Amino acid sequence: MTEITFYTFADNPLDVARRVAVKAHGQGKQVMIYAPDAAVADAIDRLLWTTPALGFVPHCHDSDTLANETPVLIGADADALRTADVMINLHTEQPAAFARFERLVEIIGQDDAGREQGRARYRFYQARGYALKTHDLRQTG
Repeated sequence: MTEITFYTFADNPLDVARRVAVKAHGQGKQVMIYAPDAAVADAIDRLLWTTPALGFVPHCHDSDTLANETPVLIGADADALRTADVMINLHTEQPAAFARFERLVEIIGQDDAGREQGRARYRFYQARGYALKTHDLRQTG
């Protein structure tokens, strides 16, 4: 069953997504950054190109011709990955294909609308029997 982790009260959800993707890639995992919104996808893409300053995380959009060979994908086509290791959700709803992945990461910002959407996703997963972990980022200064 998919392991689901919520990171709550993120100052910058995209930076949290970047850090999770970098760590997962460093562990040899295939990563899908689920971002069906083009503006969000472009923003995380830019962030991955500029940080970490002394490293590189090979990534591309899921529609790119190199998607089949790239360990970190950005977009909404979960089938583009060779293996379903880690999915990072940057969308307001739960991804349809999340159950195919070993791990799903949900990142919740500090705005009221985002927190309410996160609560709805939490209840969705909880109602289906998933064990949920939560990390309050306010406590990890």
